[in-house]
Amino acid sequence: MSSVIKVENLFKKYTLRHQGGGRSRYVALRDVLTNKVTSLFRSDSTEDADQEEFLALKDVSFEVKQGENIGIIGRNGAGKSTLLKILSRITEPSGGRIEIQGRVASLLEVGTGFHPELTGRENIYLNGAILGMKRPEIKRKFDEIVSFAEVEKFLDTPVKHFSSGMYMRLAFAVAAHLESEILIVDEVLAVGDAEFQRKCLGKMDEASRHGRTVLFVSHNMQAVESLTSRCILFAKGQISHDGPSAEAVSLYLKSKIAMEGASIKNWPARAGSGGARIVSLVLQDEMGQPQDVFRPCETIYFKVGVRFDSDSTYNVQLVVENEKEQPLFTTQFADNQKPMRHTGYSEFLVRCEQNHLLPGNYLISLAVIRPDHSDCYDAALHIPALRIEGEGFLWKVPLDKRWGDLYFPCQWTLVK
Repeated sequence: MSSVIKVENLFKKYTLRHQGGGRSRYVALRDVLTNKVTSLFRSDSTEDADQEEFLALKDVSFEVKQGENIGIIGRNGAGKSTLLKILSRITEPSGGRIEIQGRVASLLEVGTGFHPELTGRENIYLNGAILGMKRPEIKRKFDEIVSFAEVEKFLDTPVKHFSSGMYMRLAFAVAAHLESEILIVDEVLAVGDAEFQRKCLGKMDEASRHGRTVLFVSHNMQAVESLTSRCILFAKGQISHDGPSAEAVSLYLKSKIAMEGASIKNWPARAGSGGARIVSLVLQDEMGQPQDVFRPCETIYFKVGVRFDSDSTYNVQLVVENEKEQPLFTTQFADNQKPMRHTGYSEFLVRCEQNHLLPGNYLISLAVIRPDHSDCYDAALHIPALRIEGEGFLWKVPLDKRWGDLYFPCQWTLVK
């Protein structure tokens, strides 16, 4: 097959500017006027001292064949979105060479190319034109786009009244129905509901089967593995691995699971409206000793520290997830304790007797919620805190993920 994308020695450089030794401060009007005057007498070297060059992409080279489904994965800040913006001609590279054969349809941000005051109907024509579709082509596919987006009732409503999910559905529908040779999708599927995500994945799979090339960026490793056959793993602006998707995903998850000593108090993956703060998570054995590696069927203790900022009634949840961030089971304080009022700092001890986890790496998500589940005060998500190692449960049998994530003892009887 012929190459539709060829990237050679690509790099992208940004200039970062810092104020006052890296600390920002409040700037009043008098400061602006004073700075204007003093800047006339300030040397260039002083300004340069407050600037820093940052390489978002460093010497990136790869080739994509026609009809390939390529996954682009990596941690936040690895350079994935920068690469796609360059391939979509949104931003210019600082160096290197790119060859693209064919028309590109890009869906990089929800609602890009939409005008909030225009209706959904008008924005279909506007967005289609921005993506390079001719009016007869848009008209021919209009009903199909509307049906796919499931926004028929709101078609003549200004999109400023649309939810983010409706925005995304309409934007994806337009891009997916463009007769382009290359489709670039960056993480926007995280906005849609589960049913629409499956619909989008099916559309991208259909596109590749018809010879279109798909570049797919996502943190959903299950979607990446099911949709793509090849994956490019980025780390710190460089390609760290390029190969079969299952192989690349495994490498990514291993690097993600590796404990980095991050404080749960400052854990970056968070959500919530405030009012409480999860500050610590410690795993312990039956002797109360800290431990992060356990055997199958061994009892695990989770000690969770929470600071409550106001005197109110709370419930605390703990979710154990596999390395693809899929929940395996959830337990909560309200399962066997009446939700109670807390203020200040409290510790919760969760006893998981004879864990049913098979060998592998696991994530922990924690949440402080209202007892009626109507609000989440704080959530620390996908913490790589637990590893299970060891042999079988009832006899010495080597186990791996082909057996699943959980083991439950069942009674077998030969009846005939």
